Amino acid sequence: MEKVKIYSRFERFWHWTQMMLILLLIITGFEIHGTFEAFGFETSVRLHSAAGWAFLILTIFAIFWMLVTGQSRQFVPVRNNIKSQIMYYISGIFKKEPHPVKKTADSKLNPLQRIIYFGLIILVFPVQLITGFSYLFFHYPDKPFAFEGLEAIAVLHTLGAFLLVAFVLAHFYLITTGHTITSNLQAMITGYEELEEETETATN
Repeated sequence: MEKVKIYSRFERFWHWTQMMLILLLIITGFEIHGTFEAFGFETSVRLHSAAGWAFLILTIFAIFWMLVTGQSRQFVPVRNNIKSQIMYYISGIFKKEPHPVKKTADSKLNPLQRIIYFGLIILVFPVQLITGFSYLFFHYPDKPFAFEGLEAIAVLHTLGAFLLVAFVLAHFYLITTGHTITSNLQAMITGYEELEEETETATN
C-alpha cells in the first residue's frame, strides 16, 4: 500500500462546506415545513435563506474550479463496470471481495458514484436552487408557506429535499466501505489515501 494524494485542499473544503450546508438546509427546511422544531420558525427561515445563498456561491466556485482544472471529467458517467459495482455493493463487499474498480487520483469515483454525483450536479442541485429561490422571492417574508400559485414549485422542492436526505444517509454508509471502515473519511480529511501501488497508473 502507498499513500497517494487524492483530494486537493479545495475539494476537501468544498466537500465539508457543502455537507454542512446541506445538513443545515435539510434541518431548517423541514422545520419550516412544520415537520419538527429545532431553531424556531423565524430563525430557521433566516438560516435556510443564508445557507441557500452560501450553497449557491459555493456551487458557482465549484463549477469554475471543475472547468478550470479539468476535474469535471471525474463526474462524467461511464458504462464500464456498472453491473459489477452494483453486485459488489449487494454482496461482494460482505464477502470481502476486492473492489471491482480501482481508485486513483485521476479516477476517484466508481461508476455508480459518477452517475449519482452527475445527477446531483445536473438535476437535483439546480432544481433545489431554482425552486428554493423562486419560493423565497415569491413568498417570504409575508406568506411563509402559502401555496398560492406555487404549489408545483413547493412539491418539487420538497421532493428534492427527500432525495438529498436519501443521498446523505447512503453517503454516511458508503463512507465505511473503504479498505478500512475509516479510510474514506480519513482521505477526505487529510487528502491522502492508502492505495495499492499499481493503481497509480491504472485506467478505467
